[in-house]
Amino acid sequence: MSERLREQQYTLARHLRDPVAHAPPPGLEPRRLRVYRELFFNNIRGLLGNGFPVIAQTLGEARWTELVHGFYAEHRAQTPLFARIAAEFVAYVEARGGDGLPPWLPELAHYEWVEQALYVSDAQPPAHDPQGDLLNGIPVLSPLALPLAYRWPVAEIGPDRMPDTAPAEPTLLLVHRGIDHQVRFARIAPLVYRLLVGMQSASQTGRQHLAALAAETGDEPAQFIQFGLPLLQQLHAQGVVLGTHIPTEQNHAV
Repeated sequence: MSERLREQQYTLARHLRDPVAHAPPPGLEPRRLRVYRELFFNNIRGLLGNGFPVIAQTLGEARWTELVHGFYAEHRAQTPLFARIAAEFVAYVEARGGDGLPPWLPELAHYEWVEQALYVSDAQPPAHDPQGDLLNGIPVLSPLALPLAYRWPVAEIGPDRMPDTAPAEPTLLLVHRGIDHQVRFARIAPLVYRLLVGMQSASQTGRQHLAALAAETGDEPAQFIQFGLPLLQQLHAQGVVLGTHIPTEQNHAV
């Protein structure tokens, strides 16, 4: 490719992304340029509208279009894959922070994105024993199960509810893709959230996780563990906890 042609392509790309700030290459018919501008932008707006319907509806047509224009013109994506555009949009919104955007927007963008991310995820679980002892073994959390904590009530924000201040208590959620390939969100209690976060490290037994939580709450460890075992069993039945970790020696033996 000649240097002149490369420069023409870059000039055209800059113009399509931000026609106000960048002039088009000379010699191109304005009507055709308009068609290209509208085609490229509308593709991106439609893609993001499908991925972030709550944000689009909540902001309204004008503010949503302005936000997409900003993303289209300013953001330098790290991947050319359309399937990952949503993650790039989340990164853009988070980078803008409070720059004229509602304070809850970054978390709402992440909340809408995570459902799509889990739906298309090809993450594979580590080796585990599905029938392992959940108390004395190391529980294995499904890679398709994520405990999430948000300052803002992301599950409630919409056109009729746009809070000005964050509530005192965070919104704690478990998002999980089940064997039916459906992604579901569930509100969880603070202790359940901390238990799931602890299991992400896969370094302690179920008994140790529950004992640590008992120490936090000041409860008697034996009683707390007795209470916590049914919770572990329920998480296992739901597929959130897959079983228990298989030691490295056994992995090699298999």
